[in-house]
Formats: sequence, structure tokens, C-alpha cells
Amino acid sequence: MDAQGRGRADDIDPADQWVLNPNTGEYELRLGPSSPQSPVPGPRRAASRAGAAARSAGTAAKGAGGARAAGGAGDAGGTVRNRTAAPGRESRQAPGREVPPQRRRRGAPEEPLPGRRSRRPVKKKGKAKKAALWTGGIMAFVVVAAAAGAYLYIEHLNDNIQSVNDDGASTGGFSKDKAINILLIGTDKRTGAGNEKYGDSGSAGHADTTILLHVSKDRSNATALSIPRDLIVDIPDCPTTQEDGSQEVIAGETGVRFNTSLGQEGRTPSCTARTVTELTGIKPDNFMVADFNAVKTLTTAVGGVEVCLAKDINDRDSKLNLTKGKHTIEGEDALAFVRTRHSVGFGGDLSRIGLQQQFLSALMRKLKSNDTLSSPSKMIKLAEAGTKALTVDSQLDSIDKLKDLGLELGKLNTKNLTFTTVPVIDNPAEQVKTTVVLNESTAPEVFEAIQNDVSFTAVKEQKQKEAAAVAARLKGTKADASEVRVQVLNGGAPSGSASETLTWLQNEEGVSKSENAGNAPASLAKTTLEYAPDQADQARRLADIMGLSGAAMKPGKSVTNSQGLPTMTLTLGKDFKGAGKSVTAPTKAPDVEKSTADKVECAK
Repeated sequence: MDAQGRGRADDIDPADQWVLNPNTGEYELRLGPSSPQSPVPGPRRAASRAGAAARSAGTAAKGAGGARAAGGAGDAGGTVRNRTAAPGRESRQAPGREVPPQRRRRGAPEEPLPGRRSRRPVKKKGKAKKAALWTGGIMAFVVVAAAAGAYLYIEHLNDNIQSVNDDGASTGGFSKDKAINILLIGTDKRTGAGNEKYGDSGSAGHADTTILLHVSKDRSNATALSIPRDLIVDIPDCPTTQEDGSQEVIAGETGVRFNTSLGQEGRTPSCTARTVTELTGIKPDNFMVADFNAVKTLTTAVGGVEVCLAKDINDRDSKLNLTKGKHTIEGEDALAFVRTRHSVGFGGDLSRIGLQQQFLSALMRKLKSNDTLSSPSKMIKLAEAGTKALTVDSQLDSIDKLKDLGLELGKLNTKNLTFTTVPVIDNPAEQVKTTVVLNESTAPEVFEAIQNDVSFTAVKEQKQKEAAAVAARLKGTKADASEVRVQVLNGGAPSGSASETLTWLQNEEGVSKSENAGNAPASLAKTTLEYAPDQADQARRLADIMGLSGAAMKPGKSVTNSQGLPTMTLTLGKDFKGAGKSVTAPTKAPDVEKSTADKVECAK
């Protein structure tokens, strides 16, 4: 048995333990008395060729009964001769040369060398810490990759968006702190796969379906006002940006169909927006244009919308073929549904408008449903379809702007989204009734209600309280007209309105303590009367004379007139209609035919 086999191989090569006993002439295994014994034998280290041979000899001797150690000393000169089982071979070790220590077995604790301080063992990172490091690294990669992916996807969506110049026809874009007016234009342009079968393939794309969507300032309600395509209107001159960037003014026309405000004579959607402003007095903040493909792709993206028919319909012109009852439609069926007119109502465009309003109500319900909002795949499909299908004005040409608009519209409750149509009557100038004209008794009331942000749905309790507080401003004592002291400013009314009003007040109404203060610092949409608390009786008298509502009365502070006396300020806004004409803003919507987006109605 060698030294390593007995666990005494700390500093000494096992091959050096076999020494020649000069007394017997035999090689013997000699163990140093000072070598400590390791409790756990370690693996053998690689030795010199001679050492390895010596071990082999020792093993052979052990197997044969072993050679007996008799003890003996090495050479006096310090050289130790080690012989192996093969006679005549030996190895020499230089005096004083240190033998390398034994290698430690893998996995076994390290033992300190004799005379050296032991090193503090290095702590290994536990599995949990390693896992945390791996997880943190992976998460960092995922976050970076997701951010990069989101950025690239947003850029992709931005590239999808098509826009046209608004040519100054819009307000410059919607604001989050104001009411919003969006003009939605559906064209009859037949471009796109599968649309040639609908005929009229050379159509330039007219304003076939037009809706002015008004969203209230507090986002509590909205009104979708449909404008008939066959309504006789005046189209104003339209400054239009050409493909080469130059500007051309397309001449206006009087007494023509509304749908010719787009496509005809090279008119762009900005001309349709100008025509709507001319008709309603409402300037759109933004506009969007959708063609046949938009209806097909959007309905497919949300997985279809549910509509209802009160009878079987098989329309050869629109290609709609559905039985009575409820159906979920998308793609070609959805397009056929919104194009149908001969098979519903009186068979004209007004009947088709009702069908389109029902369809948009269903689409709105689907868009706001959990089925859509909680489905990432549907939302991605919707983003893809929407950005590809819609053409927007140049003030709405990025995904960020569209997202912000979507967030504002998302605040609406479908029960407070009202669909109605511009009040019209048959054109009395025609024997065969193919066009319509404004109903002059009710249409202006509808336009005025929208201008004044009046809800067409039930007013909420908070709105009722606010309306009551405003109405209370008109209640109380009224001063004599001769005691009313006021200065008149023009804040957006037609030129000369301040002078005209001053003359009327002094000569016909007895308001002698009044004066013309010129133009206001800023233009106002509505006429206002600002007064101090101690002038409330004067304000009530002037409001009565001018036909102002409580909403036009603004409690504040007085100013001084040319004599240095305190006076009220009357600012004539864009709503001013002329001296002696009431400018009272409506507080209630007119009684017109309407429907709300939360109700499912069956087309008749």
C-alpha cells in the first residue's frame, strides 16, 4: 500500500516513498512520521514517469503478498534513488526541490497547505440568485424588444394613414377641452377588389353618405347629424391644393345637390367641409373619408355587427339578401346593407339614411363591447383596417392624433349618442320629386342646438342643476332702461354691428347711457354680457331688451366708461343676428325624429 492509498500524500509525491534500504538491498515503502493523515483520501495526482512506474511496482508487490518495509535512509548527499519493477531504471530528484502538492478531488473541500493560512471559501451564487439574474436579463430584453416592436408597429400604422390637405376648411384640429365636430364622409368610389360589380366604376367618388358628429364639451353626449346627399345646397368657392402643391380656387355653385361637393369639378373633402359650414354654421374640427372597402374591412376586423330586419330583403341593386330577423354581418354583406334603399321605407335616400344610422349604432355598440376591447387580436386588426381604410385631413394624419381622438370618443355612452337627420321637405320646384330642400322651420333650430352644445338625449341631473342656476340669473328686479350703463364691443359679429346696436339701444329702447367701445380684444362664438354683482338689475333689463339667455350673462366685474363711471360690457359674438333680433341660445333640442345608439331597431 502506497502513501496515497493510506492518505498521507500531502506534500510528498507517492513515487518518492519507495527507497532503497542499504542494509537489505530491497526497495521499501517509507512513510514520513510527520505527515498528517487526511481523513478522506484524495484522487491521485499525475506523477513523473518514474513515479508512475514505482506505484505500479508497489501495487504488484501488494498483490503478491507485498514487500515488507524495513525502514532505511536515502543517500547522504540528499539524492534519493527510486527504482521501479524494471531493473536498471531510476529517477533523481534535485536536493531541496519542492514537490507540488496533491491535486484536490473535484467537489471535495480544499485543505490548507502546511504552514499557510487557509483562504476563506468563496460563496457560490445560489440557484435563486442565478434565476433572478436570468429572469432580469430576459425581462430587460423583452421590454427593449417590446418597445422597439411597438415603435416599429406605430411607424407601420403611420405609414398606412392617407391624408389630404384640409385647405383651411377645418378649425385646425379638435381640442380635448372643447366640444368636437368631426365630419364623416362616405364616398361611392368603386375602387378596390370586388367593387366593380356595383357598377359606375368610373365614379370620382361623391359625398354619398355624410354625417356631422358633434361630441359635447363634457363628453356626456353626442349627436350624429346625417346630411342627405340629394339636399339642394349652395357650394362655396373652394381653395384646393393640387397634386403639384399649387393652389386653385374651384368655383362654387348655387342650388345643386350636396353630394357634388366632393368629386365634381375636382373638389376634395375640404370642399365638402366648407359646404357643411355654409349649410349649418358649424365648422368641422376634422374630417374623415371612407370608401366601400372601409365598410368591408372595418366590420370584418371587429368580427361583424348585429343588425335587424323587419322583413325579408332581396335587393338586386345592393346585392343584399337576408331573411327577417337579426343577423351578424361583415364584409360584402355589410356593404350591401348600407347601400340598400329600394327595399326599405319609401325606397329613397332618406330611407337608406335610417338603415345607415342603424348600422352605425350597431358598429358603435360592437366597438365599445368587451368582446372587442378585451381582444388584442381584434384591436390590432381594427388598427390595421382603420388606418388603411380611412383618409383623414392633414390635421389628423398621425396615429397619436387618431389615438387621442379615439380616447375622447371612447368616453361616450351609447345611450347618449343620438342619430338624427337634417330636417328636409320635398323640393317644391320639381314635379318628379328627386331632391329635397331644408325645412326652414325646424332645420335652423337643429343647427343652433348643435352650435350651442345642446344634448338631443335626456339631460343629466347635473346639467339640470346647471341650467336652473343659469336661468336664475334672469329672475329678479330689473332697472329702468334709462339707468342701464353699458359699452358695446364687436367680438366677431358682422362689421358695423356695434354701431347699429348702439343706435338701436339709444333711439328705440331708451338705453341712453351706452357707448361704442370698438372691437373686442378677441373673437367670441357667442354674445356675452359681463357685469358686477351690484349691476345685476341693470343686466337683467339689458338681457330682456337684447333677448339674451341666462347663459350669456357672465357675473364678473365692471369697467369704467369714457366718463370714468362703472359700466357693463356687451360683446357681440359670431351668433349676433342683428339689432333687435334675439340671440337667446336654445337650452332644449327641437322635437325631431331621432334614435339612440344603444337601441336595436329593425329596418322596415
